[in-house]
Amino acid sequence: MPAPNKTGRRSLLITSATLLSLSATAPVALAAPTPTATPPAHMSTVGGARLGQPGTQVELAPGVPVLPKDITARSWIVTDAESGQVLASHNAHWELPPASTLKMLFADTLLPRFPKNETHKVAPSDLAGMGDGSSVVGIKEGHTYTVHDLWLGVFLRSGNDAVHVLSAMNGNVRQTVEDMQAHAEELQAKDTHVVSPDGYDEPGQVSSAYDLTLFARSGLQKKDFRDYCSTVRASFGGREIRNTNRLLSGDTDVPVYQGIAGVKNGNTTNAGATFTGVAERGGKVLLVTVMHPERPEHNEVYKEAAKLLDWGFRADGKVTPVGELVPPKSALPSPAPSASDGKSEGRDGPGARPVAGSTARPGSRGVGTAAAIAGGALVLLAGAVFLINRRWPLPDLMRRRPRP
Repeated sequence: MPAPNKTGRRSLLITSATLLSLSATAPVALAAPTPTATPPAHMSTVGGARLGQPGTQVELAPGVPVLPKDITARSWIVTDAESGQVLASHNAHWELPPASTLKMLFADTLLPRFPKNETHKVAPSDLAGMGDGSSVVGIKEGHTYTVHDLWLGVFLRSGNDAVHVLSAMNGNVRQTVEDMQAHAEELQAKDTHVVSPDGYDEPGQVSSAYDLTLFARSGLQKKDFRDYCSTVRASFGGREIRNTNRLLSGDTDVPVYQGIAGVKNGNTTNAGATFTGVAERGGKVLLVTVMHPERPEHNEVYKEAAKLLDWGFRADGKVTPVGELVPPKSALPSPAPSASDGKSEGRDGPGARPVAGSTARPGSRGVGTAAAIAGGALVLLAGAVFLINRRWPLPDLMRRRPRP
């Protein structure tokens, strides 16, 4: 069915947990070599040993629905967005070209830096270095845009021109790439190497289904990110633009997915089609990432994502997880002080302070503070560590309301 004929954002209602609230100009490069269709024998084990194994990872048992048999993606993952449990995966840590799904990391890194009503007049240098054939929203030199308009261009039309203008506002493309890489490291996204902020095919630019899911989950902590990624249509430069995420906006062969609320799609020569989506049904919130379906059908990445989401909603709560989404470094507990230094916080542990470029919210001080608030007893610490590491809660997301 086609998308409804009204301007608005898809809705998503998520129950918040109460324990902790978590909140470069580059020249055009030659296209990266097409990756092999065979995953490496050994991949990262971040999130669990099973996730580093090639092939499909799932724990089927009586009462657990069988996975759809016609999934052709080189890599995919289905996770519970709130608990972080990985319900099933296929080559989750395979490092592949990400295409425009990398814009999730771009947005999560830069969104907090500029007020929505800030304006910027576009200089010719702002648009220099965009790759041939880049997707654009239609930014014009000499015209002035609000930051809000630029983000609409990023999320709805995957505009590399909007990405380059925002990167120029951030200093330049090189600085933005460095900031994105630092933020990926803060999120423990160790499969990701950023070369261009827009996801354009560049030698060495890779990510994974696992890392892209981390970016989406982190971005969804931010209201602006949620609002932009769920916007179906909007006005830009005197014309209407429509979201290219077909599970959100619909197409002739893809209906709007029930409960969908974003997140981001992409497509390049080397990456093929890529997609990360979040959806809610019956109080369950799932994230799915699909990378490079082999079947060359129209909108195949959305069709496979929808099938995996359908499976996930049937399986969540019944299937034994095969791994987990790790929290950001800044959400990890600080190491306990030694008896000799007498200090209350360690200097060097993963929770001591965020790395440069982190967008971790002030006040997210890790599990030590959470445990103290919960009761102050040391006996609670081990349990709190378990909960925090496995449940990085999402806030309430979009409620149903028309876009003004």
